[in-house]
Amino acid sequence: MNKRQLTDALMSYFQSFPNEELSFKKIFKDLGLNTHPLKMLAIEVMEEMAWDDYLSKVSATSYRLNLKGQVQEGIFRRKANGKNSFIPDDGGKPVFVAERNSMFALDGDRVKVTFNARRTHHIKEAMVTEILSRARDTFVGQLKVERDYAFLVTDSNIAMDIMVPKKRLKGGKTGDKAVVKITQWPSRDSKNIVGEVVDVLGKSGDNTVEMHAILAQYGLPYKYPKSVEEAAEKIPFEISPAELQGREDFREVCTFTIDPKDAKDFDDALSVRSAGKGLWEVGVHIADVSHYVKEGSLIDKEAQKRATSVYLVDRTIPMLPERLCNLICSLRPDEDKLCYSVIFIMDDSANVRKWHLAHTVIRSNRRFAYEEVQQILEDNGVVDGTGQPAPKAPKGGYKGELADELIVLDRLAKRLREERFKNGAVKFEREELHFDIDETGKPVRCYFKMSKDANKLIEEFMLLANRTVAESIGRVPKGIKAKTLPYRIHDSPDPTKLENLREVIAKFGYKLKTTGTRGAISKSLNALMTECIGKREQNLIQTVALRAMMKARYSVHNIGHYGLAFDYYTHFTSPIRRYPDMMVHRLLTRYQQGGRSANKDHYEELCEHSSDMEQIAANAERDSIKYKMVEFMSDKIGNVYEAHISGIQSYGIYCEIDENHCEGMVPMHDLDDDYYEFDERNYCLVGRRHHHKFQLGDPITIKVARANIEKRQLDFTLAD
Repeated sequence: MNKRQLTDALMSYFQSFPNEELSFKKIFKDLGLNTHPLKMLAIEVMEEMAWDDYLSKVSATSYRLNLKGQVQEGIFRRKANGKNSFIPDDGGKPVFVAERNSMFALDGDRVKVTFNARRTHHIKEAMVTEILSRARDTFVGQLKVERDYAFLVTDSNIAMDIMVPKKRLKGGKTGDKAVVKITQWPSRDSKNIVGEVVDVLGKSGDNTVEMHAILAQYGLPYKYPKSVEEAAEKIPFEISPAELQGREDFREVCTFTIDPKDAKDFDDALSVRSAGKGLWEVGVHIADVSHYVKEGSLIDKEAQKRATSVYLVDRTIPMLPERLCNLICSLRPDEDKLCYSVIFIMDDSANVRKWHLAHTVIRSNRRFAYEEVQQILEDNGVVDGTGQPAPKAPKGGYKGELADELIVLDRLAKRLREERFKNGAVKFEREELHFDIDETGKPVRCYFKMSKDANKLIEEFMLLANRTVAESIGRVPKGIKAKTLPYRIHDSPDPTKLENLREVIAKFGYKLKTTGTRGAISKSLNALMTECIGKREQNLIQTVALRAMMKARYSVHNIGHYGLAFDYYTHFTSPIRRYPDMMVHRLLTRYQQGGRSANKDHYEELCEHSSDMEQIAANAERDSIKYKMVEFMSDKIGNVYEAHISGIQSYGIYCEIDENHCEGMVPMHDLDDDYYEFDERNYCLVGRRHHHKFQLGDPITIKVARANIEKRQLDFTLAD
């Protein structure tokens, strides 16, 4: 066969198997290609057919017929560097969209595209032909008011400024931060985006204005509706005798809360007392928010919309009105509070002998900060991070307020933690960046906060309560359908990314198991995380490992939680700040009272909304950290610091300062000693001439070049 005949044969062959992935081995056998030259020619022809989009390449040795048309729908992604892309609805690979072919689509817009004819030695390109729906219609930015017109210079990545008619400024002046709603999108007649001011936030640079701008940028509320606050004011603070009926009374049991020192809403408390014969009764008491917030009420609708509290660097934007979250529901000391509690009877090895779920009333004896509990533990011989509990009490007993109770709980928590990791939980302990802020909101110190034994004590009992209530609904005998419940699910790592991690760490002499049981892979990951601690490549390995992990989310379709190694897991312990916890409280109460299973589709919608809002809140929090980072470094221009490479992109190197953990970027154009190429697979930049390499995790000396508060951007240059 010549090339033309072989092409015809391959075309008709693939059309005979329209939905199948066909391997070289099968193709060669079925078409009788039994000589080496014919096989090589067939591979060359298939490569050309894939280039022309007739075939889709599935792996290095297999193809399938491309059934997708030249017109597709999906999401448009806009990049500041002009490398825009189209993400097909079927989850296929991103396709490049040049700015001239973008039709002014904005990031996140749903679009229809047509694929351009493929040019030899050029990447695949698409052209936007229709914008199906806009991702957003309000934008935040800085107003510029001229004599005849005004416009908004946005913080968002859009192709142009937004024109604002002067009569639609709502009193806004040059330099004001404002929220603008689009009234006219670009069209054939006008290329301008036109909008009107819906809110003037205030002067740029003011701390509160900037924080509100971050919230508005993500479509998050920065004000509480007056009608909702008024509804909260009508809820009585006092607990009536009727409300106590049928509740278990824990007011005489030693109970306390442990929270960050600046917390105002305390939604969980622990109680502990001896249950005799070497057993302990441990109560995990959670604020009974659903008792006060009735389904379908004004407060509930607002909480559902928000789905989560948002934690910016210097403030909390609560899910519930302040009267509820900081006063009525908050488990404040020396006040009677209504709770929904999981009561465990445990032995000294933290085995749960029995448990029950109950609506309770408690009275917290003490409000602890994490630091206070940590100090009490350490004063009694606990060495943080060793996993060892306190030694036996000396003759005079343990030192400190409620020390006996805290040490019992710490011992049980350590047993629970040990068992969890034995069962295959993944050990990712990431530090959290914190700021000390003065009365004007200006950051005066920037540092990492590590989770200590006091934090882990609370964490383990919250995990136990969440897992136990999830199992009580999800784990049913064979043949019986489980009732509807929102689960917190976490899928197994991406196999491709896990394999990439294995290849990356192999260069440093590490090994990783990427196949086998879930537990075996987790244990191998944990061993890797422990082995690389303190090594130069630690940051690189942790970053690549984290990227291999899936994101946890909410769903009524349970697949278990990979990271925690739990078959059933939900969120029950924070209803003041998370809507899914409130959903779980309501459903558990309903099922306890003999109610029927709730509508799965309705709750899945709520789960998807909660997952989306959680991600948006996390993005806003990250932006507030970036803003404070740039503000903190703005008076340190020209200073030289030791740092390490924390990220690598085709446009530059991200560096984290060792001293204060602030992160900035050395732009690619500042690396002028060579032409550097981005090796995405190995997370490095390599010089074409001198082969100098910048690798993730490498130490580096930088000088602070620019601090752009407006763009929340910190620029460095190489000091050496």
